[in-house]
Amino acid sequence: MSDAPATAETSPRTDFIRQIVREDLACGRHTAIKTRFPPEPNGYLHIGHAKAICLDFGIAQEFGGTCNLRLDDTNPAKEDPEYVRAIQEDVRWLGFEWASLRHASDYFEVFYLAAEKLIRQGDAYVCDLSPDEVRAYRGTLTEPGRNSPYRDRSVEENLDLFHRMRAGEFPDGARTLRAKIDMASGNINLRDPALYRIKHVPHQNTGDAWCIYPMYDFAHSLSDAIEGITHSLCTLEFEDHRPLYDWCVDKVDLAGHPELLAPLLAKGFPNEAGKPRQIEFSRLNFNYTVLSKRKLLALVEAGLVDGWDDPRMPTLQGIRRRGYTPAALRLMVERVGISKQNSVIDLSVLEGALRDDLDAHAPRRMAVLDPLRLVIVNLPDDHQEMLRFANHPKDAALGEREVPFARELWIERDDFAEVPPPGFKRLTVGGEVRLRGAGIIRCDEAIKDGDGRVIELRCTLDPTSRPGMEGANRKVKGTVHWVSARHAVPAEIRLYDRLFSVPDPDADEAGRSYRDVLNPESRRIMHGYVEPAAAQAQPEQSFQFERLGYFVADRHDHRPEAPVFNRSVTLRDTWASKG
Repeated sequence: MSDAPATAETSPRTDFIRQIVREDLACGRHTAIKTRFPPEPNGYLHIGHAKAICLDFGIAQEFGGTCNLRLDDTNPAKEDPEYVRAIQEDVRWLGFEWASLRHASDYFEVFYLAAEKLIRQGDAYVCDLSPDEVRAYRGTLTEPGRNSPYRDRSVEENLDLFHRMRAGEFPDGARTLRAKIDMASGNINLRDPALYRIKHVPHQNTGDAWCIYPMYDFAHSLSDAIEGITHSLCTLEFEDHRPLYDWCVDKVDLAGHPELLAPLLAKGFPNEAGKPRQIEFSRLNFNYTVLSKRKLLALVEAGLVDGWDDPRMPTLQGIRRRGYTPAALRLMVERVGISKQNSVIDLSVLEGALRDDLDAHAPRRMAVLDPLRLVIVNLPDDHQEMLRFANHPKDAALGEREVPFARELWIERDDFAEVPPPGFKRLTVGGEVRLRGAGIIRCDEAIKDGDGRVIELRCTLDPTSRPGMEGANRKVKGTVHWVSARHAVPAEIRLYDRLFSVPDPDADEAGRSYRDVLNPESRRIMHGYVEPAAAQAQPEQSFQFERLGYFVADRHDHRPEAPVFNRSVTLRDTWASKG
């Protein structure tokens, strides 16, 4: 795993999940810890998943255990190998490696044998009710449900129908296999939930081998048991599902019935079966974003963003392209902590973690986004020299670089004002500023075009104010950065901001949807200049462009001869003042 930022905590963590794990080890309940990260491959992972990844893999690492990556691929209509590849890439990018790569589909034969066992025990039955009828029979939070008229079918009839379901005799939705638990339970999840449904859809791993697929609760609990997972960590919405999770594990009892594992043993899988414990924690929610895969997919399909890895998207692929680092995400997860209390985290917490990481590690460069030409009239036309700059003001180990300095420079347009506002500390006609690393200049004249727009500044450099000279420490109010007009490399600079303009895009107010509150300023394209050393960046290399913010060379589009940089985050939380 890559180095964490210097600001990360190093003391042992004491959240309630880690305390449970410590107690389980201390009392001998487990001799080794085994966790899993079980995403469904129906979309790209997002920043909310970063918390689960860091928790699942992090606990395994901290306690000397192992963590599997398991793709819960039980819904083939919505899953795609593209998502599988991206999930694996994201986990590795965050700095983690799995002990074993598994798929729920690896266990389909075991699930089927387990379902047959439940039928033989009288714990499951085939039901002919339609989905609408199932909902009508289920009852409400205040009224108990009613038994299905098919609940008392014989074991023989249920087995026959279940075998015929697998054989493909019935159309989608015609029948389900349901657990026989308690239609009067106060927990609606225990009112005879479906275990299998008919779906004549090819699967990415198993092809046309199956036309019935297990439901999530059944497959997830048994997958954990098959793999010998000790602590199954889930988000809070699964708390009410925990009794069903335990019911499935206990009724099937894989550890006590190893014959059910025969299909896996024949394929070389080890017998690891055990009884897992599900523990729930609060999910990671941020303001100014949506984390629903369905809604993110809709944004992609509608062309409202440029794909899953658009740097405005909250996907891990997107924020990676934006310039977020694995260390920053791990730091953010550590700062947010683990609890049972759902809350919405301000996006500034994520941005602050990135600033702290990049402030410590990102080399400095100079770039000009909105160029205004500046001519130093008391230097000869062919003047050219190389100035030395530290790559980082606080880390000498990052070394130095040479920056070309010449008579004609580019500076930021907003570093000059003809009529300066109160408190303005940059350049005005007759005023002085320090050119970063080059000396003090005075603006003598502003040249305008036919429309009255300033197009060039004529300035004089104080020859006694060069670095190392007696006048170098003369007091002036402001410092501006620059690049040499002759040597700078033209660059495309993409200024990204929050994708939504309101804190809660999901709020259904006055009939608006999340699409109605997309931030029209979430991306602006600038065509500026960068110093040569910045242009030579490798894709995904991050810099602080001095006085402008943190930027990253685009992982796909950047080339040294045609640089493309994405703004990762500003130097300060510019949204704090917006309210």
